[in-house]
Amino acid sequence: MTSKLKLLVATSALSMAALGVNPAFAADLGTDAGTSITNNVSVAFNVGGTAQTAETDSDTFVVDRVVNLVVTKSDGVNTSVAPGSTQQAVTYTVSNQTNDTIDVLLTSEQLGGDDFNVTGTVTYYLDDGDGIFDAGDSIITSVNNLAEDDTVVVHAVANIPGTVVTGNVADLVLIGQAADAATGVAFVNNSGDADDAAVVQNVFADGAGTATGDVAGDGYHSDTDRYEVAAADITVTKISTVLWDPINGSSNPKAIPGAVVEYCIAVANASGGAAATSVAISDTIPANLTYYDTLVTGPATIPGLIGVVTEGTVTGAVCNADGAGTGTESGGAVSGNLGTVASGATETLIFRVTVD
Repeated sequence: MTSKLKLLVATSALSMAALGVNPAFAADLGTDAGTSITNNVSVAFNVGGTAQTAETDSDTFVVDRVVNLVVTKSDGVNTSVAPGSTQQAVTYTVSNQTNDTIDVLLTSEQLGGDDFNVTGTVTYYLDDGDGIFDAGDSIITSVNNLAEDDTVVVHAVANIPGTVVTGNVADLVLIGQAADAATGVAFVNNSGDADDAAVVQNVFADGAGTATGDVAGDGYHSDTDRYEVAAADITVTKISTVLWDPINGSSNPKAIPGAVVEYCIAVANASGGAAATSVAISDTIPANLTYYDTLVTGPATIPGLIGVVTEGTVTGAVCNADGAGTGTESGGAVSGNLGTVASGATETLIFRVTVD
């Protein structure tokens, strides 16, 4: 552009400002990178009162790319995990604030200063639209063709060691790097280069992230999400109570031959941990005892429980056969499933035997 033309353009811009006219932009993020903008000028003049052929010129440049990638954990809640669990996900949003479609290359980092590291290879999944890590999500290594001003949800997935305990935490950083959608190659920052009107140059505008060394304006962005262990803290207690004997009946009965004894197996899950699921009990009746499931000779003072009852409760040291579930006895072994024992809850399996 000549000095004369620069002056004309400057004067034109000044006139627009004086008139309160604002230039229009194509979108929220500005004109798309690679857009070619041509400005034509025509200068008319006379010589000796005679009009001369107008002089014309034009200037063309392409709009450069403002690269701005934003990675953010999806919420402020830690992801609750159990010891030894696999395929556990922490979730992030990946947003393209660039004036162009881009690819986002994905990596991760485990920071120091937490309680444990996740195990196995960290894998990444593109969410299918429900925001929940499930079978509908697609495994990826990068987010491809992310349109400008568009956001996707990405799950980072790893395994939890079996040695962790309730309250342990692990921090996982998801790192995104902006890349050319056409080639998949990471962008190079051209901020320090001389302007080239014919070439789309990159100006990095990303903020600093939480990954090690992720500073503002480096073409990366990152954020940290956290796993928190919530283990079930199970305690099992087995007690026996003599209900009846053939000499004393139910008045201070003793464990003599013919006596009826009730066993209570109480499973307690301490408060503050995770629910224990599919809690199964198996108990082999020892020698000199026989499983008791009928009132053959009618000790009528024995409470009405016959057979195996599960999902009962405990009051102090007393087992209550108030559960809805039932167990079974086969070949001298008693079994039953308590289902789920919630945090802070105690449930029981109860059965009776006679002393041989």
